[in-house]
Amino acid sequence: MKAHLLFPDRDFDFSAELEGGSGDLAKDLELGAVLEAMAAGDKFLFDTAAKVVLTSLADPRAIRYRQAVLADCLAHPQIIRGMYDIAVGALQDKRGVWGFLSSQHPTSILAGAINQLEVLIVRLRQLRQVADDNAARFSSDGLANLLRTLQLELDDEYFDVLSGHLRQLRFRSGELLSAQLHKDNSGINYVLRSGSARRSWRERVGIDARSSYTFSIPPRDEAGSQALQDIANRGVNLVANAAAQAADHISSYFTLLRAELGFYICCVNLRDELAARDQPVTFADPEPWQAAEFTCTDLRDASLALRTGHVVGNDVDAAGKSLVIITGANSGGKSTFLRSAGLAQLMMQCGMFVTAARMRASVVRRIFTHFIREEDRDMVSGRLDEELKRMSAIADQLGPQSLVLFNESFAATNEREGSEIGRQVVRALLEADIRVFFVTHQFDFADSFRRQRPESTLFLRAPRQPDGRRTYRLTPAEPLTTSYGQDIYFRLGGWLGERR
Repeated sequence: MKAHLLFPDRDFDFSAELEGGSGDLAKDLELGAVLEAMAAGDKFLFDTAAKVVLTSLADPRAIRYRQAVLADCLAHPQIIRGMYDIAVGALQDKRGVWGFLSSQHPTSILAGAINQLEVLIVRLRQLRQVADDNAARFSSDGLANLLRTLQLELDDEYFDVLSGHLRQLRFRSGELLSAQLHKDNSGINYVLRSGSARRSWRERVGIDARSSYTFSIPPRDEAGSQALQDIANRGVNLVANAAAQAADHISSYFTLLRAELGFYICCVNLRDELAARDQPVTFADPEPWQAAEFTCTDLRDASLALRTGHVVGNDVDAAGKSLVIITGANSGGKSTFLRSAGLAQLMMQCGMFVTAARMRASVVRRIFTHFIREEDRDMVSGRLDEELKRMSAIADQLGPQSLVLFNESFAATNEREGSEIGRQVVRALLEADIRVFFVTHQFDFADSFRRQRPESTLFLRAPRQPDGRRTYRLTPAEPLTTSYGQDIYFRLGGWLGERR
């Protein structure tokens, strides 16, 4: 059996390594706050959410498949939590019974496998009951197929046959083996037979007695007991391996079911946290790359919303634009919008909802971030050198149909040099069919694209009110020569120097 809740035709590979740059992406977008809300204090759920969120889908159909499954989960969270608890309980039950992995004796392996199969069967019955009770409630292909498979493959006949085999494998009537004699009279071709090894009462009293040879091993005959045990081990070896493989197969199914359901549990947790903060959520419309789409209404920074609860949304129409340049007032919401766009793209491309009233975006193959870094003791070179090295590392992984988010990059030198570096980098990316969002205070950089690429560039500005207040709501507007940094200067006490 397969879960197929994250892909329609295959399992999610939770053992795969994340792609390079994932650490910077998570750090720059402040993904940690989102993952913590998804996990609700559970380390396993945190790791599961991180793995799925940072493994983007590039196929709109695959994204819609997950969105449909998630919509079902959001509509019936208690049923999904119940199924998740069954999977978790199955793995806990398996660990709690006497195991067989450390044993080398087939009889011990068989006994351990039977113990584990018996507790796993109980959990399979619970899953079947959930399917029987709730199959009609779900409309998504993923959950509908899962519950239908549980009903078809875990029918009453399956449980009857499996329970019968397990009872027989307990060998309460002894083990019935057959063997052949080799030329040297040693036993070969041992086969475990069905039926009872004990003689019936008719045979014991001599009625219908058959020609046979029996012997008993004295209590203190350790060598004889060991020889008999060796014969039993050879007879049950194949059955023991088959039973162990069956236990592994069922436990592997519960392991995968727990992980895939765990992702959707995380999404339910996040929805509840956002709802408690009165934040909008919706499923974005994923479009193919060729559509060159990015439009949103009331798009909000999910990480900031979880930390503060107060976030201003933005309406943006960047359809047909390969470059978005964000300028304007310091502390006016530019970086917040950049994070909101990156988080929304990331969340959409793993099949989640986004924090917006409406969103439509083209899928990208990879998402990269190049954010300004604070100088620290670990820097062995200047800030500009460090920025260029990070850009070089990104370039080594970049491919067409990617998205790169820049936040005040290449500003560690003077205006003329920083603008020229930025221009060359962005032009190269655009020529390679890569979309760019760029937050900058460098007027020369922004204005050069206004003059040279106005049709394919969207300019957004963080406005400033006449009294210096920030609205934090970006508007389409050409770049200005000032970022109103003096407002922050005076707010932090710069007026004291003038007063003296």
